[in-house]
Amino acid sequence: MKTYINFISSIFLRSFVFVFLIIFSLVFIINLLTELEFFKDIDVSLFFTIYLSLINSPSMIFEIFPFIFLISTQLFFINLFRDNQIQIFKYSGLKNSKILFIISMITFFVGVLIITIFYNISSNLKNLYLEVKSNYTKDGKYLAVINQNGLWIRDKVENKILIVNASKIDQNFLINSFITEFNNNYEVLRNIKSDKIDIKENAWIVNNAEIFEKNIRTQKDKIIINSNFNYDRINSLFSNLSSLSLLELINLKKNYKSLNYSTVDINIQIQKIASYPIYLILMTIFSAVIMLNSKRYTNSTLKISLGLFFCVIIYYLNNLFNVLGSTEKINYFLSIWIPLLLLTIITSLMTFKVNEK
Repeated sequence: MKTYINFISSIFLRSFVFVFLIIFSLVFIINLLTELEFFKDIDVSLFFTIYLSLINSPSMIFEIFPFIFLISTQLFFINLFRDNQIQIFKYSGLKNSKILFIISMITFFVGVLIITIFYNISSNLKNLYLEVKSNYTKDGKYLAVINQNGLWIRDKVENKILIVNASKIDQNFLINSFITEFNNNYEVLRNIKSDKIDIKENAWIVNNAEIFEKNIRTQKDKIIINSNFNYDRINSLFSNLSSLSLLELINLKKNYKSLNYSTVDINIQIQKIASYPIYLILMTIFSAVIMLNSKRYTNSTLKISLGLFFCVIIYYLNNLFNVLGSTEKINYFLSIWIPLLLLTIITSLMTFKVNEK
């Protein structure tokens, strides 16, 4: 490997690690403050809140990686501009485009490591975080799960424990449902079978209910069952996809399809992971071009502020398209790739005559 490649790689990776550690520290502190606020009325140790903050931080860092690379690239060029090192490269025949190529390849390989190793670790830690913290929430006694056998709900209301199974969800209706009611000692009170249950509100409307109670079968056109769940709440329970690895997302997608449940959010998450290395490369090149076009300005704070300004714009642009995709205003594939295409076009225009900078 040529000496200049080693030199450039070393500076870029050091810049990345430095920015990563700073951002991780900030995220950890924010998480810690959040956990301290959550547990202010609950008797837990300080070490427990630190532990929760640590295992929750990686999933948040995953979302911030594009901006970590943007700032890392700025710091990389600030180091090159110091003592006119970039001019020395230029006089030695090393073009700016070659520098962009080197740091882009480094970004790509780091990006692959992020989605294959870091993401799986962070999703497992996020899942552990949610499991541990759920024991301290009011929702700890409630549970909703989707698997190959359909939707399963465990609910506790009015001194009754409800176990609900439905084969499908059609809009705000549970299809082919079976409900078992227990008392607090888990003794069966009655079973209810229905082809269609309206769960739009917390007061479920059970249509054409077959009721089995003490070996007696009765039929009613409509009964009301109170629940802590409704359609919106069930949707929200499955929205935290960052706690699932890529393989778990694929399996969950299969289960959603068998349940006739919308897979849009899962598709968006999968596309987001698949496109992540490209996104990171674009952010690296975008940041590099900003620095090369502003190298005549000696104020590093101004350059970093400019980068952070564009961070905010790119973040809200991505968020806008993600919302459009999740609400099915546009195709989920387009919701991920249109912002990347726009960023590619802008970056391509900005790299025009980059070797002359």
